[in-house]
Amino acid sequence: MRIFDPHIHMTSRTTDDYRAMYDAGVRALVEPSFWLGQPRTSPASFFDYFDALLGWEPFRAAQYGIAHHCTLALNPKEANDARCTPVLDALPRYLDKDSVVAVGEIGYDSMTPAEDTALAAQLQLAADHGLPALVHTPHRDKLAGLHRTLDVIRESHLPPERVLLDHLNETTVKDARDSGCWAGFSIYPDTKMDEDRMIAILKTHGTEKILVNSAADWGRSDPLKTRKVGDAMLAAGFGEDDVDRVLWRNPVVFYGQSGRLQLDTAAPEPLHEGNSILRGGE
Repeated sequence: MRIFDPHIHMTSRTTDDYRAMYDAGVRALVEPSFWLGQPRTSPASFFDYFDALLGWEPFRAAQYGIAHHCTLALNPKEANDARCTPVLDALPRYLDKDSVVAVGEIGYDSMTPAEDTALAAQLQLAADHGLPALVHTPHRDKLAGLHRTLDVIRESHLPPERVLLDHLNETTVKDARDSGCWAGFSIYPDTKMDEDRMIAILKTHGTEKILVNSAADWGRSDPLKTRKVGDAMLAAGFGEDDVDRVLWRNPVVFYGQSGRLQLDTAAPEPLHEGNSILRGGE
């Protein structure tokens, strides 16, 4: 089983997670920039974070045979903080980087006017840079948030087939599918979706333009949830081709719209005295 996790926050995970993911079949992932839990106080902290997603995390992933890509954006929660909004002006230079395969996570947290502005601006940035967009649908008032999201997308220059609506569930899946956008589902131990609910959605709505992710972060989450969905699909009677479509081919097609996917991972240079990072040489 080959797996492409299209939404996972490896900055919050350990090298043991990378090893376990590889053993489970994960060969590629996308790490979206997101809120780190502690509010940032200046744009400079975003830029250090973006640089880590462009350099450090791909290096870490490559040590375990996993191709790492990222999406960059001003996230919805911090779009409400005036100290952070100058990030929007600096994003274009980051969106030109080779391993950036979408603008994201963008969307809504509390559905404020500031979030309206940031979402519209970053959808335009995606259109200007020829990139798709990863859109975070809110965890509260999900259906109202989805409808507001779709209104902004319709007013943008980004076509729906270049938009992935993430964190969907049973209340939002139909309208998301009807919009022409791609549909993303986060599988969690306690919150969001679980494997059984995901199987029910796949039985009802099929496997076309559906992506499944672990969205694993600093909270209680599980970076192996993609594999567990694949196993649950097989147990529920789906074929191996269905599993491959959901867990590999769909994310490859969606993020492939960036023209930047590199799925062959080169092993890093030999490390110094067995260390997990380069610490100098002779």
